[in-house]
Amino acid sequence: MRYISTRGQAPALNFEDVLLAGLATDGGLYVPENLPRFTQEEIASWAGLPYHELAFRVMRPFVTGSIPDADFKKILEETYGVFSHNAIAPLRQLNGNEWVLELFHGPTLAFKDFALQLLGRLLDYVLEKRGERVVIIGATSGDTGSAAIEGCKHCENVDIFILHPHKRVSEVQRRQMTTIFGENIHNIAIEGNFDDCQEMVKNSFADQSFLKGTRLVAVNSINWARIMAQIVYYFHASLQLGGPARSVSFSVPTGNFGDIFAGYLARNMGLPINQLIVATNRNDILHRFMSGNQYVKETLHATLSPSMDIMVSSNFERLLFDMHGRNGAALAELMSSFKQGGGFSVEQERWTETRKLFDSLAVDDAQTCETIAEVYAQTGEVLDPHTAIGVKAARECRRSLDIPMVILGTAHPVKFPEAVEKAGVGKALELPEHLVDLFEREERCTVLANDLKAVQAFVSLHGNRGKPL
Repeated sequence: MRYISTRGQAPALNFEDVLLAGLATDGGLYVPENLPRFTQEEIASWAGLPYHELAFRVMRPFVTGSIPDADFKKILEETYGVFSHNAIAPLRQLNGNEWVLELFHGPTLAFKDFALQLLGRLLDYVLEKRGERVVIIGATSGDTGSAAIEGCKHCENVDIFILHPHKRVSEVQRRQMTTIFGENIHNIAIEGNFDDCQEMVKNSFADQSFLKGTRLVAVNSINWARIMAQIVYYFHASLQLGGPARSVSFSVPTGNFGDIFAGYLARNMGLPINQLIVATNRNDILHRFMSGNQYVKETLHATLSPSMDIMVSSNFERLLFDMHGRNGAALAELMSSFKQGGGFSVEQERWTETRKLFDSLAVDDAQTCETIAEVYAQTGEVLDPHTAIGVKAARECRRSLDIPMVILGTAHPVKFPEAVEKAGVGKALELPEHLVDLFEREERCTVLANDLKAVQAFVSLHGNRGKPL
């Protein structure tokens, strides 16, 4: 399997090199040169497989030539062996044909664990084989950071620096990052918003001279391995509901477009998907594009669903690449004009074709709380705010009641007590046993100004297990 850049000017790489590269040298994102495709009979034969075995079937083509089958199977068994539910991603029914896919049974109670538990093990495997050491710099709007730290904390050849917006993540999210100690773990609170953090990561990849020769690796959803891992649970959900003999629709809470792009890929790989709904909050750049062909930056707002407080969706470029016939030059020109002018529209026929699959909705905080309260009254289930946005979007945008609707349950509600409290849900939320003492644990974090050079100086000083690079 070879991977190419969305902007067409970077060299094609194999899986191992893409894992370590993150962003392409031309500023683009890596995607498979050719997507594997499965027959309906092949997909049907996977019904009843344990999650890690299904993951092997779905992901194997992406790593062929880089990781032997036996090694990859072992990695996947270890990855999903740390989840607290035997089904790994159980489905919970809300009504007759509406389901929540619970993706929060991993160590950090968020869907990011599916990809980042795998990513940490893949990095360990590849770096050990190569005898290399790397630095990870990641930006998080809440959940990626803790999942990345949890996934990479035991990696012998990795130093990890996670940037989060100061005072803009929930307390549980912050503590899940700042209470894990290790010589290779560094939490940085940036006096800015998530987009500021994400821009620092992108700029650090563009010029890595501050690392003095050490390689920089991405854990954000620009890393192909994260997208690859998320494709699996679309197949998993479909197979539980009668797929591939019947089509399924999905509503996906998303800010960076990575999770829903995985669903788009699953469909292109042969999984019958009728509809993909982009569910987002007040920071609605994706909804404005899907509903009106306008991709324009606006002011970022803090909301009760902070993991989607994002104004520039990094992975959207991967969809735009396909929309433009995989023309790297055209995509590079489009992204350049976006950087200069802050917005764009695409040709009408390209947008119309995309809308055949995608719908969208932006949900504000009041509607989010109303949905949490409504679902609790109907079912006794407590939703986190992101999942509630997914439910609201599913109910507003659904094209057919005959087709099962699956909402991706992206996080455990205990991570967002403010939203649950504002929704008026009286049910007490308890941390799982492995996190029961979270609020008593010591925290370790460094607050830095919204300044790239200050952040890079910190990384340079504290890399290599606390020794200057």
